Amino acid sequence: MATKIKMVFDNQLHGILTGHHGSAQVGPAEGALNPYDMILGGLGGCLNHTLQSILDKKKIKVQGIHYDIEGEKRREAPTTLKQVDVRVQVRGADEDAKGAIEKAFDLATRYCSVYQTLSKVATMNPELTFED
Repeated sequence: MATKIKMVFDNQLHGILTGHHGSAQVGPAEGALNPYDMILGGLGGCLNHTLQSILDKKKIKVQGIHYDIEGEKRREAPTTLKQVDVRVQVRGADEDAKGAIEKAFDLATRYCSVYQTLSKVATMNPELTFED
């Protein structure tokens, strides 16, 4: 399955990213996304899709999942990501489902293609917590 986006920039750094389901402003302006926002957002989207698919297959229901992802770049060129902290908080999980959710999260980190791609250049630090 191919993925295709389009990007159109002015004569500087301000642009519009358009994908199959929507668009976003790109660049240094307030409210616009920068390249690493998009990479880390792609990670969150892929990880959530993978985790939700596993939870659906296991028929585990939660009220919501919150992702807080932070990346640190290397100082030396090329300035690839050095470390990525992935903090995930699951809301509204049944107490007896928490172990299964932890296993599902571990599987999601193994099967999320963006997570695996970033893990080739960065140390990945996943953390899962629960909120009632």
